[in-house]
Amino acid sequence: MDYPSEKFVRFQPHSSDKANERRYGGNIGLRTGKFRNVLSSASEKFQQGFEFGSGRIKHIGKSWKSCSFTTILAKVLRSRKRVLDPQGPFLQKWNKIFVLSCILAVSLDPLFFYVPIIDDQRKCLGLDRKMEITASVLRSFTDIFYILHIIFQFSTGFIAPDSRVFGRGVLVEDTLAIAKKYIASYFLIDILALLPLPQVVILIVIPKLRGSRSLNTKNLLKFIVFFQYIPRVLRIYPLYKEVTRSSGILTETAWAGAAFNLILYMLASHVMGAFWYLSSIERETTCWQQACHQNVCNSVSLYCDHPNQTVNAFLDTSCPIQTPNTTLFDFGIYLNALQARVVESTDFPQKFFFCFWWGLQNLSSLGQNLKTSTYVWEICFAVFIAIAGLVLFSLLIGNMQTYLQSTTTRLEEMRVKRRDAEQWMTHRLLPENLKDRIRRYEHYKWQETRGVDEDNLLRNLPKDLRRDIKCHLCLALLMRVPIFEKMDDQLLDAMCDRLKPVLYTEDSYIVREGDPVDVMLFIMRGRLLTTTTNGGRTGFFNLEYLKAGDFCGEELLTWALDPHSSANLPISTRTVQALTEVEAFALIADDLKFVASQFRRLHSKQLRHTFRFYSQQWRTWAACFIQAAWRRYTRKKLEESLQEEENRLQDALAKGGGSSPSLGATIYASRFAANALRVLRSKGSRKARMPERIPPMLLQKPAEPDFTAEEQ
Repeated sequence: MDYPSEKFVRFQPHSSDKANERRYGGNIGLRTGKFRNVLSSASEKFQQGFEFGSGRIKHIGKSWKSCSFTTILAKVLRSRKRVLDPQGPFLQKWNKIFVLSCILAVSLDPLFFYVPIIDDQRKCLGLDRKMEITASVLRSFTDIFYILHIIFQFSTGFIAPDSRVFGRGVLVEDTLAIAKKYIASYFLIDILALLPLPQVVILIVIPKLRGSRSLNTKNLLKFIVFFQYIPRVLRIYPLYKEVTRSSGILTETAWAGAAFNLILYMLASHVMGAFWYLSSIERETTCWQQACHQNVCNSVSLYCDHPNQTVNAFLDTSCPIQTPNTTLFDFGIYLNALQARVVESTDFPQKFFFCFWWGLQNLSSLGQNLKTSTYVWEICFAVFIAIAGLVLFSLLIGNMQTYLQSTTTRLEEMRVKRRDAEQWMTHRLLPENLKDRIRRYEHYKWQETRGVDEDNLLRNLPKDLRRDIKCHLCLALLMRVPIFEKMDDQLLDAMCDRLKPVLYTEDSYIVREGDPVDVMLFIMRGRLLTTTTNGGRTGFFNLEYLKAGDFCGEELLTWALDPHSSANLPISTRTVQALTEVEAFALIADDLKFVASQFRRLHSKQLRHTFRFYSQQWRTWAACFIQAAWRRYTRKKLEESLQEEENRLQDALAKGGGSSPSLGATIYASRFAANALRVLRSKGSRKARMPERIPPMLLQKPAEPDFTAEEQ
C-alpha cells in the first residue's frame, strides 16, 4: 500500500548521521540504498534515509508544483516505496515466471560440462571456446531473473502469524521487518544461486592460472556447477509450494500440468547425460595418466593448451577404445560415449542429443542395462541413476495420471450416471418412448452444463458476487422479454437473483390445462406451443406459438400480485408443450411472490398495458371478445335487412292489391322474411332465458394484475 508521505516525516532535529545522509543521500536511489544498508545491518540509518527521502519528495512537491519533471520524479520515487502483496496478481504471475526461469537455469548449468573436449589426433584434452561463451551468456541471462527476484523479495510484505486467527490476516508493510524476515529465510540460498561463479572461472580465473587451462577448467567446473546446483534445485520446491498455495495451480490446464511434469523428467535425463559426458572424458584422461606414468612421459603433454604438448602414440595401445581390453583399463558405463566419439565432436547438437538419449534411456530402465567397472564412483553414479529413475518415473506416472484424469472426471461421471439411469429404466420396465425422452434430456443437459452443478456453485458464493454473476448471465437475455424493459435496475437485480435456468427437451409438457401453476417461465431459446379448450368446451380450440422473449404462466403473476390471494396456486388455463429444446428462466411461486411485492411500488400503467399485450391469456380473451362482438354485429345487420325487406314487401302488397301477376311470389317472400326474422328473435330470447344450460361463447375475462395496490 502507498501510505501518505506525512506518516514518514519527522520534524525533530536529526543526528549527525542523519545530517550526513541529508548531504549525500538525496540523489541516491531509495531501493539501492535500502539493499546496501540491509546487507551492512545498518537498519537504523536505512530507516532514517528512507524517511528523509519521503520528506524530500514532499518538500519538492510543495515548492515546485509548476515543474512537471519534479512531480513525475516524486511520483516515481513514491511508487517505489510500495509494498507488494504476496497474494496479489502481479506476484502470483511473477512467481510462476520465476519458477519456470529456475527450471530453465537448472537446465542450462549442465552445458558447462560440455566445454571439455578430446582431441583424438593429438591425444590431448582441450576446451570448446564457442561452448564456453554460449554457456556463459545463457547463464548470465537466467541470473537476471534471480536479481529481480531478490529485489522483489525486499519489497514483498508478509502476513503476520499472530493475525491469522480469523480471515486472511494482516499484511506487514514495514520494510525493515520484511528485510529481516527475508534475510533469515531464503536470502543466503538466493545469493549462492545467483553468484556468477562459472562465468568468473571461465572468463577471469582460468586465463590467469598457471599450468594447464583444460585440466583446471574441467576440475573447477565440476566442483562449481555442483556447488551451485544444490541451492538452485532447493529453491525450486519452496517456490512451487508458494505458487500452489497462493493461486492453487501452477498451470491453467491439465495438459500443461502433464507437460510440466514430463519436462522435469526430461530435465533430469539431460543432467544425467551431461554428467555422463564429463565423466567419460575424466575416465579417459585417467587412463592416459596411468599409461603416461607407466611409460615415463610428461603428463603436461596430455593437455592441448600446454606449449610442450606432444603426440603420445602409445595411448592407443594402453587405452584401447574400439577394441576394449578390461585387463588394461575398464571404462565401464563410459565406453559407449568413447566409442561413439561424442567426446571428440565439436557438433554440439550431435553430442547433446546422444547424451540426452543415454540419460533418458537409463532413467526409464532404472539403470538395468548399465555394466559398470569396479571403480567406486562409477558404481555410485549407477546406483544414483537407478534410484533417481525409480523416484522420478513414479512421480511422472502419478502426476500425469492425476492431471490427465482431471480432464476425464466429468466424462466418467456422465458415463456412470448414464449407466445407472439405464439400469433403473430397465428395472422399472419403462417403455421405449419414456427411455428416449430421459436419454435426450440427460444428453441435452450435459451439452449445456458439461456436468457442472451451477446451482450449487452459485449458492456457495457471496450474495453480491452471486447477484453480479446472475446479472451477467441473465440480464441481457431478460431484456429481450418486453415486460422487463419497463422495470428499473433494482427490480431487475431482484429478478436475476431469484431466476433459475431450466431446460426442456422436445415434445415435453411444461404445464397442462387444469393443473396448478407453480412456475412462471421466461423463454430465452426454443419454440413452444400453447393451446386452450376453455375448460374442455366442445368445439372450442385456441392455439398460439411462443418463442424467445415470450413468457407463460402469467396466472401465477396475477395470483402473486393480489394481496388477498389464497394459499392455493392458480389453475392453468392453457397447455404448454415444447416443440424444440427450450432454455428458459423460471420464477417459482415463493420467489415470484417476493418479486411481486416490488411490482406494486411501480404504479406504472404502461407496465399493465405491456403485460396485457404479451399475455397469451389476454390475447385469447381479446380474440374471443372480438369474435363475439362481430357475431352480434352481423346478426343485428341481418335482422335489420330482413325487417326492411319485410316492410318493403308489405308496402308493395298494400299498394298493388291483387291485380299483380307476381302476387303469389310476393306473398311467399314476405312470409319467408317474417319466418326468418321470427327465428332470429326466438334464438336470442332463448339464449337470454337459459344462460345456465348453454355455455357462453365468450371466454371468461382474465383477472387483471394489481400493479398499483399498496401493501397492506
